[in-house]
Amino acid sequence: MVREQYTTTTPGTSLERPKNEYIYKIGIYGWRKRCLYLFVLLLLIILVVNFSLTIWILKVMWFSPTGMGHLRVTKEGLRLEGESEFLFPLYAKEIHSRVDSSLLLQSTHNVTVNARNSNGEVTGRLNVGPKMVEFHSQQFQINSNDGKPLFTVDENEVVIGTDKLRVTGPEGALFEHSVETPLVKAEAFKQLRLESPTRSLSMDAPRGINIKAQAGNIEALSQMDIKLHSSDGVLLLDAETVRLPKLPEGARGGSGISQGLYEICVCPDGKLYLSVAGVGSTCQEYSRVCQ
Repeated sequence: MVREQYTTTTPGTSLERPKNEYIYKIGIYGWRKRCLYLFVLLLLIILVVNFSLTIWILKVMWFSPTGMGHLRVTKEGLRLEGESEFLFPLYAKEIHSRVDSSLLLQSTHNVTVNARNSNGEVTGRLNVGPKMVEFHSQQFQINSNDGKPLFTVDENEVVIGTDKLRVTGPEGALFEHSVETPLVKAEAFKQLRLESPTRSLSMDAPRGINIKAQAGNIEALSQMDIKLHSSDGVLLLDAETVRLPKLPEGARGGSGISQGLYEICVCPDGKLYLSVAGVGSTCQEYSRVCQ
């Protein structure tokens, strides 16, 4: 590019136009020009590679206007379809499955669900392990579909809210301490057995105990003594025949020799008492007990 020099003159004068003294070349030439073109070409290559990688990532991750892969963003929240794997803790207010499928939580070790308060402290924890299911909280409760408590556990007691508690084990139910219940009943056509192998069996009730077998016998077996005691009332044996088959029988001896045997006598009002056994009946001699 040529730079020209002009000289202004006043009207009426004439000056000779000076000759061009200097010529400047403006632009990039030589190795600078080649470096610039190479840099522009490198930028174009990087742009094409980045654009190709972006397209590839969008295709692999299944990006769409509604979400990414199996993840869909809806008005109710996030929706995952198929199996999903979380490498870090998941925080959610509510997790539920689809209407036509179940919810499956699976882990190679433990599955732990924590509930925290506003301060971040754990108030409840459910830990499902390979050998044990642990629950840490002040109270554990299982409700029915209509909200009725079925099973409740706290530090003081265990409450079973069902109408019937059924134990299906072949050995029955084992209680180390006392049991309070209004009714103990066996299944139809099955035997009911109350047993204490090494200790005594005691049944107490403030108003009475009713033992009933509609289609069978009632047996009371004991290694030691069987005591039927009523603190305020009578002991009623209402049957057509009362048998005591294993009472010892004494041999005929002299008069006044009881051989440690006694005779069971009955008062007119149904009261039972013992009299010393003799050759004949001695109930009449001890009938003063009935007075």
